[in-house]
Amino acid sequence: MAPAETPEQIMHTRTVTADTVLSNRVDLRGYPYRLLTVVANRGIGAHQMTQAVAAAEVLEALGWELVTISEIGNSQLLYAVVRRR
Repeated sequence: MAPAETPEQIMHTRTVTADTVLSNRVDLRGYPYRLLTVVANRGIGAHQMTQAVAAAEVLEALGWELVTISEIGNSQLLYAVVRRR
């Protein structure tokens, strides 16, 4: 398991990994922005989609809503953009 991103990293990049969200190693209460990108970088294809959607559902319970899920270019990463309600 990779170490969780620090609050400073998340704030600077406006990105958190789905793995960090799903393992409950992130506290976004101090996150100052309305939009956040969740990166699913484990597995390929359907597994990444499952990871991205599961992380979005965890964040939904914390006041965020899913805006979109996308793969950008040929990066083999899946990005879920969530918005604070």
